[in-house]
Order: sequence, then C-alpha cells, then structure tokens
Amino acid sequence: MMPMLQRRRLLPASLLLATLALAGCERNPLIVKRSACPAVAVAAHVGDVTLFRGGGTDAANIDAVGTITNVRDVCTETADQFMSRISFDVVARRTDSAQPRQLVLPVFAAVVQAGNVIDAKQVVNVTVNFAAGQERAVASATLDAGVSRKAASVSPEILARINRDRRPGDIDAATDPMADPEVRAALRSASFEVLLGFQIDERALAYNVAK
Repeated sequence: MMPMLQRRRLLPASLLLATLALAGCERNPLIVKRSACPAVAVAAHVGDVTLFRGGGTDAANIDAVGTITNVRDVCTETADQFMSRISFDVVARRTDSAQPRQLVLPVFAAVVQAGNVIDAKQVVNVTVNFAAGQERAVASATLDAGVSRKAASVSPEILARINRDRRPGDIDAATDPMADPEVRAALRSASFEVLLGFQIDERALAYNVAK
C-alpha cells in the first residue's frame, strides 16, 4: 500500500504530546543536549477503536475492540534524514467468536513538527485473523517515518546563546535562556514526534473521548 502524505495540517491539541527532549550535562547544568530522533507515542483518544453492530453505541452492540500496544522504535541516521522504524501490535477482541473472521483496521503514523503541525502522514491496514472460537487475536505491523536532518537542526547561534558561560555577578547569570522567545521558537520548530493511532471517523473519536 502506498503511503498517504498530508502536508502542514494542524492536529487537534487533544492529540498532541510534548516533544522537546533536553538533558543536562553533569559539569554544567545549563548545557543543552538535544535528541534529534523523534519521540514516538500513541496519540490520545485514538489508541483504541470500538466497532459496533447496527446503529447503537451501547455495550450490547459492541462487535469488536482493537488496541495499539507494545510500541517500539529504532532510529537510524542517514545523510539527509533521521529514520524511525516503528513496530507495534494490535490486540483485538470480538464478542461473537463462533466463526473464523478477518478484521482489517487502518493505523496511521503522523510526523508532527513543533507540537501541532503534521509534516507527513502514513496509513497502513493491519489485518487481525481470528480462528473459529477465538475471542482474542494479535497482529504485528511496522511503519517507517523520516525527519529531515535540516529541519531538526538548531542553528549554532541559538545553541551558543543557550550554552554560553554564565558567571556569578553577570546581569543575566540567573536568566533561563529558554525564557527568550526566539530560543523557544527555534527549539520548538526543530522538535519532531511520531504519533500513532487508529484512522477513525468523528463518531468513533467522540465515543473514545466520552469514555
């Protein structure tokens, strides 16, 4: 299946996670080390999906439930990109287990820049197979996501402003460099994450939010 890409679309705030990964240096707690590899997580409210029989959405009409779990990622560097290979499982349960069944659930991986802008989105179908009499089944899948090295880079000038030596007595010795709006904006723009979730419609999303 060919990847589906969407550029520069805003995600709802409820589906986003903070992404800036900073670690202090033991010798100087003000020195910032950034991880250019994107964080990977399951987005809020779309990590599970409930399928219903008929038009009702009560417990008696539940047909099957799927959940994304066991998410793993491996990040590697190329000359132009940081590539993440993301593996995950989909655990599905059904209410009627009498017959064999194949359940196809679409799952997306969205590369999100600066916390709320979709840089790219890929959708794959995950097929879960149930044998006769089997109520629970698991399927595994893999997705690849890439982040441009250039887009994930912070300029040397910004890093120098963050990490410059500060001596006691300096006027701004106790000033947090992150308080500078230009510094915050540069770090935010260079931060990326990959969010996973089921590709569901507005009705299914509303059901998940209300649970």
